Amino acid sequence: MADDRLRCQRIGCDATFTEEDNPEGSCQYHDSPMFHDGMKEWSCCKKKSHDFSLFLEIPGCKTGKHTTEKPVLAKVNSTPKAPVSKPSVPSATSAPSREVCPRCKQGFFCSDHGSQPKEDAAPAKSTAETQVSAPPAKKKININEPQTCRNSGCGQTFKEINNHDTACTYHPGPAVFHDRIRGWKCCDIHVKEFDEFMSIPPCTKGWHNANPTS
Repeated sequence: MADDRLRCQRIGCDATFTEEDNPEGSCQYHDSPMFHDGMKEWSCCKKKSHDFSLFLEIPGCKTGKHTTEKPVLAKVNSTPKAPVSKPSVPSATSAPSREVCPRCKQGFFCSDHGSQPKEDAAPAKSTAETQVSAPPAKKKININEPQTCRNSGCGQTFKEINNHDTACTYHPGPAVFHDRIRGWKCCDIHVKEFDEFMSIPPCTKGWHNANPTS
């Protein structure tokens, strides 16, 4: 029975449905996203966030029927498209230090400091910690109650009774947005279009988590 359910492809929905149970107004979704200087914004309702996970959790502002067809995203950039090239690393005199850089302070990937080595022993520790997620903190729930995993790139429905350390395939992140490039730093894959970004296969296994703390 569960295999008959389809997953809605509208941005901001991601619900499952059946053709028999798909009334008008059952889908809540967004139009095209916009990205500028680390800010993520929905073109339809102008709601925005610096944090990509919080951005995706903004409730859809439009309603309609669920669909399995991927939406054709409108081009919301007003500036003409230029050839994308690898961002060059600015000289040390023109770039602000990592401590005062607004993107670094917010935890986003920064082209100015992304290639600089981090503090000693920090890279090995952070890499090891992000490769395998720890079991999520437990709250009192019915272990047979269906929940939706909130790990980036997962979104599956699961039951806690079936949860284990390789049940979830996800992106530990962080998400990278630079000019017209979107991608994941964890697996070093970058694309130009948002729908391509949302289709990048997750790279890490871990526990499903319905209540991420980050």
